[in-house]
Amino acid sequence: MPKIDADRFLKDLNELRQIGQYKTGVHRPTYSPQDMESRRWLMARLEEVGLEASIDGIGNVYGRHRGPGPHLLAGSHIESQNQAGWLDGALGVMAALALARAGLPVDVAAFADEEGHFEGGFLGSKSIIGALSEEEIDRSRSRNDGTPLRGALAAAGLAGLPRMQLGPGRHKGFFEMHIEQGTQLESAGLRVGVVTGIVAIWQWRITVEGMQDHAGGTTMAERRDAGLTAVRLLAMLDAEMPKACGERSTWTAGRIVLEPGAPSIIPGRADILFQFRDIDVATLDRMERCLRACVQEMNRRERCTVTLANVSKSLPAPCDPAMMAALDAAAERHAPGLWQRMPSGAGHDAQYIARVMPVSMLFTPSIGGISHHWAEDTKEEDLALCCQVLADGAEIYLKG
Repeated sequence: MPKIDADRFLKDLNELRQIGQYKTGVHRPTYSPQDMESRRWLMARLEEVGLEASIDGIGNVYGRHRGPGPHLLAGSHIESQNQAGWLDGALGVMAALALARAGLPVDVAAFADEEGHFEGGFLGSKSIIGALSEEEIDRSRSRNDGTPLRGALAAAGLAGLPRMQLGPGRHKGFFEMHIEQGTQLESAGLRVGVVTGIVAIWQWRITVEGMQDHAGGTTMAERRDAGLTAVRLLAMLDAEMPKACGERSTWTAGRIVLEPGAPSIIPGRADILFQFRDIDVATLDRMERCLRACVQEMNRRERCTVTLANVSKSLPAPCDPAMMAALDAAAERHAPGLWQRMPSGAGHDAQYIARVMPVSMLFTPSIGGISHHWAEDTKEEDLALCCQVLADGAEIYLKG
């Protein structure tokens, strides 16, 4: 079985951590100077292990194995959320690099904008499978400051570069190692999670239209307060969604904006970004029906008008049975009794790569379940263990 150089693997992770360091985490938004520095750093590491390194017009960094196949693809992303953790995404890329260093026939990929700093998100993994159009690039803007994606690509020195696509038949499958971003493994005293599938995320924009007016001169009976209607709608959703959801469903109002947003003005408009997640499409359909019924009921009860618009609907991505079995065997070899199968509650690049090849994921515990925050962390011994499990699982699958 391939032997992972754990010390070098951890050294690579900690070197990458220095680029865009923020407290104990990192701040590397997509196409920022820090993000581009990290991509150049990665290309140098890929060349050191004998891969042919390149970067494309959407920012994907790719290390191509020069030898004969069959080949695997492995990786994740290296940009971060704002003031966030050092392992989310970066762990998967450094683990893929460690597999290549151990001699496995692996192509290493660091996909651009998995974190969704730009409208649409998952730009790199969508692009590399041919699912990102030029029109979508033209339309996309930064969620942080409204910068057009075309402008950000030009500022990053990527404009004019071709966008690569995966060649048909080259890869037997895709492996992605990631932190759990939850507490299941830690709470159960387990060290490895073999992922069974990746949830779909259905995103919605809820708009509440009321009447902007004076906070002192307008009586309570006269008001059409969009803010209060929004609060009551979200409370209704929190009460009704448990009747429609599954065991691992989640729902989130991640952004609520009241306009004009002044203390002495009754809000005339509320804008809500709402999402729910599950791995089962039938459950997602039930949750959508619940959402629509709640909006309909609010329009019956309230003096404000509520409208609902779908922003996006991703598809759940089940992991490949043969790849899961290979990871099961490797986990039992290195952590007997200390691993489990589990679904992923987060979205990952693997769900897009799954459209063109078999995929699998491996989870390592998150201390306290913390992620998307600079305090995100995992024990070094768990990082090293899971990287070795990943390597053994990859070899078992290649030989299968």
